[in-house]
Amino acid sequence: MAIPVFILAGLLVHCVFLVSIFDIYFSSPLVHGMTPQRTPLPPPAKRLVLFVADGLRADSLYELNSNGTPQAPYLRGILENNGSWGISHTRVPTESRPGHVALIAGFYEDVSAVAKGWKENPVEFDSVFNESKYTWSWGSPDILPMFAKGATGDHVYTFCYAAESEDFGAQDAAKLDMWVFDHVKSFFNSSRSNQTLFSALNEEKVVLFLHLLGIDTNGHAHRPNSREYKENIKKVDEGIKEIASVIDSFYGNDGKTAFILTSDHGMTDWGSHGAGHPSETLTPLIVWGAGVNYPQKVTSQFFEDNFLQEWKLENLKRLDVNQADIAPLMASLIGVPFPLNSVGTLPLEYLNNSDHFKAESMFTNAVQILEQFKVKMSQKKETTLSFLFTPFKALSDSEQTNFLKKARLYIQQQKYDQAVSLCKTLINLSLEGLSYYHTYDRLFLGLSIATSFVGWTTYVILVIIKTHTNLTKTVQTHNKESTVLFYGFAFVGMIIAFFLLIQTCPWTYYVYCLLPVPVWYAVVRELPVIQGLAANLLSLHVGRSIGFFLVCTLGIEILVFSFFYRSTLTVGLLVFAGWPVVTQLWVQAKTRALIWTLLCVFLAIFPLMPVVGREPNIPLVIATGLLTLLISCFSLTSLCKSGNKYKNNEDLKVHFYQMLSIALSTYVVSSTHDSLKSKQGLPVLNQITSWMTLVSSSVLPLLSPTFLFQRLFSIVLSLMSTYLLLSTGYEALFPLVLSSLMFVWINMEQEALQHYGLSGKSKLAVFNFAYATDITRFRQLHLDDVRRSYFFVFFIVTAFFGTGNIASVNSFDPASVYCFLTVFSPFVMGGLLVLKVVIPFVLVSCAFEAVQVTTQLSSKSLLLIVLVISDIMALHFFFLVKDHGSWLDIGTRKLHFS
Repeated sequence: MAIPVFILAGLLVHCVFLVSIFDIYFSSPLVHGMTPQRTPLPPPAKRLVLFVADGLRADSLYELNSNGTPQAPYLRGILENNGSWGISHTRVPTESRPGHVALIAGFYEDVSAVAKGWKENPVEFDSVFNESKYTWSWGSPDILPMFAKGATGDHVYTFCYAAESEDFGAQDAAKLDMWVFDHVKSFFNSSRSNQTLFSALNEEKVVLFLHLLGIDTNGHAHRPNSREYKENIKKVDEGIKEIASVIDSFYGNDGKTAFILTSDHGMTDWGSHGAGHPSETLTPLIVWGAGVNYPQKVTSQFFEDNFLQEWKLENLKRLDVNQADIAPLMASLIGVPFPLNSVGTLPLEYLNNSDHFKAESMFTNAVQILEQFKVKMSQKKETTLSFLFTPFKALSDSEQTNFLKKARLYIQQQKYDQAVSLCKTLINLSLEGLSYYHTYDRLFLGLSIATSFVGWTTYVILVIIKTHTNLTKTVQTHNKESTVLFYGFAFVGMIIAFFLLIQTCPWTYYVYCLLPVPVWYAVVRELPVIQGLAANLLSLHVGRSIGFFLVCTLGIEILVFSFFYRSTLTVGLLVFAGWPVVTQLWVQAKTRALIWTLLCVFLAIFPLMPVVGREPNIPLVIATGLLTLLISCFSLTSLCKSGNKYKNNEDLKVHFYQMLSIALSTYVVSSTHDSLKSKQGLPVLNQITSWMTLVSSSVLPLLSPTFLFQRLFSIVLSLMSTYLLLSTGYEALFPLVLSSLMFVWINMEQEALQHYGLSGKSKLAVFNFAYATDITRFRQLHLDDVRRSYFFVFFIVTAFFGTGNIASVNSFDPASVYCFLTVFSPFVMGGLLVLKVVIPFVLVSCAFEAVQVTTQLSSKSLLLIVLVISDIMALHFFFLVKDHGSWLDIGTRKLHFS
């Protein structure tokens, strides 16, 4: 296969592999075409007020202060005297969008939206707001519009402050919540003189939604244990008290208003959220007003945690719910249809109503979820041949009918407890069935992709052996055999296509199922190469061959394992530290071997450190900047003293500019931290300097000398200046240690090349990238080149996960980007955090390119070995991809596979 065709085929195959996980693991679970279901009995409330305190932890609200006083006196009084309370258990990802979708729409965010971040409505969905007569909402422009634009008709109104107000460096983010409270009060005051608005407000099925972002913003900026976070909770408590009073007064204390206070997610002690730590998944829930139970006194209650004793609430019944259960609770209170895609179960213990009402509401809940199951089953049945279709046996048509008839009969006979119990069973079975049909084709499609994966990897190995080694001889395939082979595989492809056609499968299924045909055709065509390879392997020492295979397998498994346990990288680096001793390289290069060992040990410390973002350490960032500057000075002094004829003033200017950039970055980090600490915001000059440094870091290396170490050192300095601006702690030192190890690696590979007698020792100092490489000097692959490729893959993995940078991205800790911006902008912030992850990757890639050129290997040969290692790892991760869990879990597994 010609090189351009091979590259094109490789890109195409890998694109299919990558896209396939979205069809197999991340297709939307939502179905459409259900009939709205509502409780037939009159609701207890005419209107509902929903307060969502973004980023509020359960313990932060319920715990008492050191002097025994409540953190939120008004809400504490409500749960003790007027309403019901508990913990809302959120699902991960603990982010604002999925949290609000679960609260208001009753289902857990479509996992395909993990790739779309905060984009409005990746999928269309129904919500309590959509089913209401009118909804008025106040708060963040990141949350409110998605429910307004997802609604049918024109009955959901939003009032948002400017996006620029969401400033993590502002004096007090509580002003965001004050804005909401002030505008709600103004809204009700103005409605008295607006007859149209006044009439609308007095309708039934009205929802008022107050999104309070200040607590989340203060948590990110100052941490949840800070004075600012706790003061914000007090202000929210006072604001809710005032708003409740205004609303009750407006409606003449008619007792027809229900109130709910909860949160979309919590927050870790270090000010981030997104994963599944209890501080992120345990949020408060307080419900009071029309149709809500009063506090229930109990003598004892058991929970696995010890929160009741800590919060002094052991005598008040705690009613825990899943976050999606709140949507059916809201729907039941005001009598609107349950959201069509809701998977929540109505928490009856919160309701203060008749047993008949509770039974009817639970029956409605069960029918609404069963409707989703029936639509999902119908869709799958239509696209599957009848003799191949395997139904979900626990809910056959007859079983569905029996459940519904029996539940209705219990209600008619006033056996309400039995009816409720039966409906809960039906809900659980319906949810199991929904999951069953959603993953119905997963095994079939997964096997197709895995078959292609194995075939492609096998083909690449054969290409390496055929074109870059001397293990086999080229054998011409007979035309007749080739023709028979082609028609045989073409026939198999037609059979598969026909099978998919009669099942009316999506077009993507054709791609996934037909891909193995050409891939394995290419493999079988190389049968002579396979035979020659087998003959060579049989001639080798059996023990040595098995040992090599086991070492390769163990190496790849260590790489895979390190993706889940960062400490595995430490073990690998310690093994690398002993490489010169095992191979006797230390005999011919004692100094370099010693430096290699020390740097490997030093780098091995980083994976044992906590994930970046937990505890900021700005003095360490500043110290790293000064150390980098010191190393630059030594380098500049060495260059000035050198009699090297390649030296010129322009080279020295570039080096000086990069030193200046390092110094400025160090100053900006220190200055910005001091400014934010004193609540003076991000200085404009610092912001301009940061962005200019980011731009210049991609330009200055191109102006540096093209000699090997000078060019690489220039790249390191430029990237370090940007990395310092994105650092908050010990990770600032990571690229400096990594790049030092890369310089030594280049030297060690030269020693290894000489050790195995593959080439004479060349002078790396005078190696110039500007000169065209003589392709006639490229050599064939040696067994040690597999080790070189493995080193590269291992260092890439270390670059990504050595400081837990991926975890920082998924937990979305904005502290790393405060030198660039403090106003909330998820895409810009996310882009900068991704850049932070990429910088160590670039350092390793540049070093690998230097290794490849200086060891006289074509880039294609080494990269093909890297491709094989990566594809074998990807096959592992393909079966480990998760469609549930935190953005950290989901996103990391997707990144692993990518």
